[in-house]
Amino acid sequence: MRKLCVIIISFLLLKLSLILCSLTETSCFWRIKANGENGNLWDDCEFFLFVNQTLQEEDFYDKVLDFRITNQKYEFVLVLLFATDEINRNPYLLPNMSLLFSVTAGMCFNTLRIIDLIISQKDSGQPLPNYVCGVPGCLVGVTGPSWTTSVKLVTFFHEPKVFFGRFHPILNDKVRFPYIYQIAHKDTCLPNAMMSLMLYFTWTWIGLVISNDDQGTQFLSDLREEMQINGLCLAFTNVIPDDIQLYMTRAVAYDKEIMTSSAKVVIIYGEMNSTLEASFRRWVYLGVQRIWITTSQWDVTTSKRDFSLDTFHGTVTFSHHNRVISKFRNFIQTMNTSKYPIDISQMRKKWNYFNCSVVNIIQSTMNHCSSNTSLEWLSQHEFDMVLSEEGYNLYNAVYAVAHTYHEIILQQIESQQIAELIGKFLDCQQVASLLENVVFTNPVGELVNMNQRKKHCAEYDIFNIWNFPQGFGLKVKIGGYSPYLPQSQQLHISEDLDLAMGSTPPQVPTSTCSVTCPPGFRKFHQNQTADCCFDCVWCPENEVSNETDMETCVSCPDDQYANAEHTYCLQRQVSFLAYEDPLGMALACMSLCFSVLTALVLGAFVKYNDSPIVKANNRILSYILLISIIFCFLCSLCFIGHPNMGICILQQTTFGVFFTVALSTVLAKTITVVLAFKLTTPGRRMKRMLVSGAPNFVIPICTLIQLIIYGIWLVTSPPYVDTDIHSEHGQIVIVCNKGSVIAFHLVLGYLGSLALGSFTLAFLARNLPDRFNEAKFLTFSMLVFCSVWITFLPVYHSTKGKVMVAVEVFSILASSAGLLGCIFLPKCYVILMRPDSNSLRKYSNKSLY
Repeated sequence: MRKLCVIIISFLLLKLSLILCSLTETSCFWRIKANGENGNLWDDCEFFLFVNQTLQEEDFYDKVLDFRITNQKYEFVLVLLFATDEINRNPYLLPNMSLLFSVTAGMCFNTLRIIDLIISQKDSGQPLPNYVCGVPGCLVGVTGPSWTTSVKLVTFFHEPKVFFGRFHPILNDKVRFPYIYQIAHKDTCLPNAMMSLMLYFTWTWIGLVISNDDQGTQFLSDLREEMQINGLCLAFTNVIPDDIQLYMTRAVAYDKEIMTSSAKVVIIYGEMNSTLEASFRRWVYLGVQRIWITTSQWDVTTSKRDFSLDTFHGTVTFSHHNRVISKFRNFIQTMNTSKYPIDISQMRKKWNYFNCSVVNIIQSTMNHCSSNTSLEWLSQHEFDMVLSEEGYNLYNAVYAVAHTYHEIILQQIESQQIAELIGKFLDCQQVASLLENVVFTNPVGELVNMNQRKKHCAEYDIFNIWNFPQGFGLKVKIGGYSPYLPQSQQLHISEDLDLAMGSTPPQVPTSTCSVTCPPGFRKFHQNQTADCCFDCVWCPENEVSNETDMETCVSCPDDQYANAEHTYCLQRQVSFLAYEDPLGMALACMSLCFSVLTALVLGAFVKYNDSPIVKANNRILSYILLISIIFCFLCSLCFIGHPNMGICILQQTTFGVFFTVALSTVLAKTITVVLAFKLTTPGRRMKRMLVSGAPNFVIPICTLIQLIIYGIWLVTSPPYVDTDIHSEHGQIVIVCNKGSVIAFHLVLGYLGSLALGSFTLAFLARNLPDRFNEAKFLTFSMLVFCSVWITFLPVYHSTKGKVMVAVEVFSILASSAGLLGCIFLPKCYVILMRPDSNSLRKYSNKSLY
């Protein structure tokens, strides 16, 4: 029983340690990688190419490839076998000779371990091992794909070498590395290519993970510049240090930042076999689901169990565009196992199974595929073996070396060297010089210029890595990018992916900081936020936006207005206070009716001109007042109808002049009343003024003053036709602009002063004794007049368009009606309804005159 408890406790402790290791300890991922079938993190390869004047021995590669090669290096050996076999069959390249390669177990399994052995033997004084035994002279090696170990190899082997990994700027330093040459193109246009893909899928909120080195820093600088130009933003930037201990102290912070970020797309840029790769595998293990945008060396597959062909998923890689080597597939399928070791044949099948791309999926039922049937689906489809970027570079590197050897042999033949030395290269400087400037066209038609590869931007193929639950990876080409085409055509996304998925295209996740602003809205950026983070606000009045995510709204032209959704402009309708409008028709009818009514009153006064009530307070002034009131009513018609320049001038002049005449007449009548009743004992001179009609001169004097004001107004700033697009929605209101606002208010002020003077005098004479004293009527008429125009001012200035015109017309009619009603309607009542009261029989014979 005690032993059983000990076993159980030990098992639980072991289980707990494994759980903690898998969740928190970063170095566990390093050990998983190091002990897995992929070999050591720092694996690298170096192959030496040499020519032999004799035919290849049947068992040559049994001696060269007599060791286990890791899965990642299968492709390189197959490419070497294919390229050398193709060159040896070419009668025009190295004729009558065999191009062979040599590789040792250490140099393609654990390069750093071999370098450490070299350093230790050199320090101890022991002779360095010869890895190409029996091949004297200067040989060219091809090395890669890791630039770090390639640099160390160049340090100890001072021979020309062709690096077939991705282009790295540090290897371009000919002072430090004079004998290393790169076959790959530069990645100068990679940020542009990635930004084109982001814009195509409208991904504006991007995460970035780079390695902490010069290349990562340069990529970050270039990417930021492109993102700023195209309006994209970085959600976060993780700079992963190379030191594993430093990385482990920050790993939790990196995990939290990427897991909490709303960015669904993350760019990864850096070297494999580094802390950056360990960080990536850690995130995949933690279940971080993102679209990873990276380069071809990150063509990694993961054991995801949430595989779905209905969504755009996996890793999107940018690989240098390479020509298709159609003969490579046939070579792999028909390679002679008696010529090549059995291990190579088994390796061929495994590499063929895991490195393939979809060729014919037109009749596929892939959209009905589930995780349990993915293997069955894979077995039912046809695949084509596609070289990786490094594999294609290695293919070109072998041809570059072959053409270099061919050129040297031609020079040897021309210099008539002895036959024993032909094919043996003793001068490394000569080999390096020719290798650096070699130019050739490879068998698939691509021009390869070793001296220009570093000067031109690469074209890219864009692949999507489909990760099936069992760990199988499909590399599907979804498009390409060429910097040498017009900008609108540089990025090409293939439609074959939709065909492979069935009738419904895959759903592409969005990666934005804010919700897209639909048409009718504009972006509103808050302080201290990224440009891609914003709120959506309605476009202001009369402004529209007809596209999504517009920074500003566009104002409609003056003759147009925005629709209710603020998405487009509509044509405005011309509007004015017309006779056809109900309001215009009502005001016109009121004007005519009041004019007719005033004319009838005038007719009654003329008919009964000898009656006491008509003769009282100067009947001539009454006639003048009635006629001026008629014109006051009629002048309101000038404000109705389509305005023009003449009408605009006529509106203000008729209004001001006729009202001045009316008010000055009321003032004259008031003065007459005051002179007749207030002066109880007037002198002879005062009586003479009253009898001679001196108060009547008030009318022309006051009118002349108003005409002077109008003259100054018309000369300085006369009224004119104006348009109002703000008062009524969707309409252009044509109105008469007053011109000089000061002159307009000066006219109103002058009329107000006349009305105030008449009101004051009439109010003082309101209680004078007489049967026909109209001082009270004058007082009420001026009170109504002043009330109307005092109310008019605030209402007038608070309205616009046709309503403003209608307010002015109504004020004219109301004030004119006030004069008519308060002064003359009581008299008409007496004349027509109470004729008995219109007599002096009951009163004294005392008369005004």
